[in-house]
Amino acid sequence: MALPRIAVIVGSNRRDSINRKLAQALVRLGAGKFDAHLTRIDDMPMYNQDNEGSLAPEVVRFKDEIARADGVLIVTPEHNRSIPTVLKNAVDWGTRPWGKNNWAGKPIAIAGTSPGALGAAMAQAHLRQVLGASLGGYLFGGEVYITFKQGLIDDQHNVADESTKKFLQGFVDGFAAFVSRLASAPQRSAA
Repeated sequence: MALPRIAVIVGSNRRDSINRKLAQALVRLGAGKFDAHLTRIDDMPMYNQDNEGSLAPEVVRFKDEIARADGVLIVTPEHNRSIPTVLKNAVDWGTRPWGKNNWAGKPIAIAGTSPGALGAAMAQAHLRQVLGASLGGYLFGGEVYITFKQGLIDDQHNVADESTKKFLQGFVDGFAAFVSRLASAPQRSAA
């Protein structure tokens, strides 16, 4: 049986994003459990309903990558106590045009890091509300907001702190099992 395909979205467009480092570390921890690929979101135009009739190639690529994925892992910072603009833009394009919602029925896990203790908590709460309640994604439970300190993740994407590594390994293992369970569940048809 093939490994589940996971689209990994980083909610930051910073070149040296600590959330990108965390995402790469999560991918490394998931080796052998899923096939992950980073899905680019920083190249898409700002969502505008006027452009739904002729989607930009970057939007088509993004929507295709999400559609092909068995699950989505979002690793995001928090901007002004909410979802970063680049990520909200990707969420919006993922729902459009009407009837082409890529998030519905998709297993989704959310994680994040910041230098502060709870720096990604509000972004995750808002994202859960939008993707789960509003857009029909299947959200993996638990909260993962990691306090990022220098040296936490090395240049080979290894988590240096053993207790953090153990926690993140449990998160990755649980998400991989969640995606596999949903992929093997009988599909319900609309009545």
